[in-house]
Amino acid sequence: MFKKILLAYDGSNGAWSALEKASEMAVLTGAQLVVLTVYRHHSMLEASLSMVRGAAENAANLDDIMRSVSREAAETAKARAQELGVGTVNAFIKGGPSARTIVNFAREKGCDLIVVGSRGLGSSEGYMLGSVSHKVTSLTDTPVLVV
Repeated sequence: MFKKILLAYDGSNGAWSALEKASEMAVLTGAQLVVLTVYRHHSMLEASLSMVRGAAENAANLDDIMRSVSREAAETAKARAQELGVGTVNAFIKGGPSARTIVNFAREKGCDLIVVGSRGLGSSEGYMLGSVSHKVTSLTDTPVLVV
């Protein structure tokens, strides 16, 4: 049925539920699970508004912090999927706009299912679905399971 499942994971409660469902599906189908955590790159302007030190230094620090938090989240998801019995799990982090990065990554990796939580850590832009899950479903032809 499915050979490669992409789990978009941000550490939120919704993503945790999606992780458990994606793991269950991977075990049932023998699929490989690919975990992706996307962090948003902070511009120099955002960095300069968020801290007192110089903008260039802050941008690097914010990106380093976001990359570190994302790496930790991806590794946590990978470990949990392995605990749940998934045979092959790979974890990745990428910087960029969440929905587009998820869709492009799924295409690049040849994933035949994308699993996302209905609400993540982002702002409350979405009405019924979270904004990222809504955008992912509208940007791809790959089946998307919103948990």
